[in-house]
Amino acid sequence: MSDPKEKKQCITPFMKQCFVTAGVSLNMAGSGLVVGFTTGLLQQLKAPDSIIQIDEVSGSWIAAIIGISLLIGNFLAPPLMSKFGRKIANLITIVPLIVGWAAIYFAKSVTVLIMARLLQGLCMGMCTSIGSLLIGEYSSPKYRGAFLMTISVSIATAVLFVHSLGSYLSWQVTSLICGVISIIDLFIVIYSPESPSWLADKGRYEACKKTFRWLRGDTEEEELREIINASIALKEEQAKEVQPTSLTNKIASEIDYIKSTVVKKEFLKPIIIMIHIYILGQWNGVNMLVAYPIDMFNRMVGTNTNMPLLVMTLDIHRIVANTTALYVIQKVKRRTILGVTVIMNILAVITCAGYMYAKQTGLLPPDEYILGVALVHAHMFSVATGALPLCFIIAGEIFPLEYRSLAGGISVLFYSLNMFVTMKSVPLMFTTIDLFGTYIVFAIFMTYSFLVVWFLLPETKDRTLQDIEDEFRGRPLSPKELKSVQSIASIRAYTPDRRCSGTSVI
Repeated sequence: MSDPKEKKQCITPFMKQCFVTAGVSLNMAGSGLVVGFTTGLLQQLKAPDSIIQIDEVSGSWIAAIIGISLLIGNFLAPPLMSKFGRKIANLITIVPLIVGWAAIYFAKSVTVLIMARLLQGLCMGMCTSIGSLLIGEYSSPKYRGAFLMTISVSIATAVLFVHSLGSYLSWQVTSLICGVISIIDLFIVIYSPESPSWLADKGRYEACKKTFRWLRGDTEEEELREIINASIALKEEQAKEVQPTSLTNKIASEIDYIKSTVVKKEFLKPIIIMIHIYILGQWNGVNMLVAYPIDMFNRMVGTNTNMPLLVMTLDIHRIVANTTALYVIQKVKRRTILGVTVIMNILAVITCAGYMYAKQTGLLPPDEYILGVALVHAHMFSVATGALPLCFIIAGEIFPLEYRSLAGGISVLFYSLNMFVTMKSVPLMFTTIDLFGTYIVFAIFMTYSFLVVWFLLPETKDRTLQDIEDEFRGRPLSPKELKSVQSIASIRAYTPDRRCSGTSVI
């Protein structure tokens, strides 16, 4: 008989990190299911025999309404993460998603569909804030890029899955299957541990050590020591401060804290970068390709084609491109990938615009479609290997520890706004400026955002979160600044060897 200890050792830290990452990625895949679900749903609701009748306006609201509740979810996530922990916050995001799928399954009116989508948008807003952050805290630096990349791959796979279901099954059955997937994810998250960083921040050092070693093994003790020492030093500094007693003083203290925080480079620059990264991620045409692929293909190549086949091959291409990026992201610097793929993206949408112009002016025959399909796939490749996956990777790397929840929530607020505006405006742009003008709008937004990000974003590949934070600040902390700066990660940078001088409790 085999030794139980040997069996235990077979479950490596890498496998454990894969397990906890699966819970996060599957939750993020729920976002892909929610967004991609609209393709089959809207096409079936437009049928004359549909039990729920819609027009263009109500259809666009069903598709885009998730962007509104995304905002609420963004604001709810940071306090939930801070007070109850990353794991509990992750669990809370799954419940509205399950309820939303159940409501859609039983829906008999547009109102119920919109309310269900609002609920699902709430989940998307929260899990978008939590996902990248939690994977960043769970995973080892050498695996972090690949694990963060699984977010994009899982979303792409979810879109293919729900598009395939929507092509052959009713929207009610599709929603039921999606709900079952969310229930499976619920159980994975239940059996996942809490974030070691959050446990240390709450002073639960023994639990922190146990969880960290369960996730990482015993080969990363230096990072564990730094996390705990930094937390101790932070609490010692906080204990020396005089706490305000009256409500007025507390409010004044909070205002002063916010004022001092928003001018810090290590807080402000990552937010500016992520705002523009999310513009790149939403205005690159991905929402058109995911939520309105049939309308896009009808204008691009005509209606005399096998539409389900075109949509599913496009989704498969996205998964292949995401998987390719999963490998490339481990080998190539972040800035290099960003530069190459975003420039490809801009050139792709400009070329698509030129193709549409050529068809409209008679330079190309109206029944030409092979070149059009090839251009759409080139567009998808540039999206799936560049700005879209890099959104989640960079979001998990550039925020300082103390402000990570707040900064992440603020930046994802702009993600929500951009998502809502793009999904609501794409049908309007189709009818007013046509597909040609829509591509031109995408090119303008991407060019502006790319220039901002390129000049502000430092290289983050294979660097610790502390190194990245120090670069945003411009230098490690000096002793005089120690009392005014309350970032755990910042305190770690105090001593010359970039560790905190607090007493080790290991």
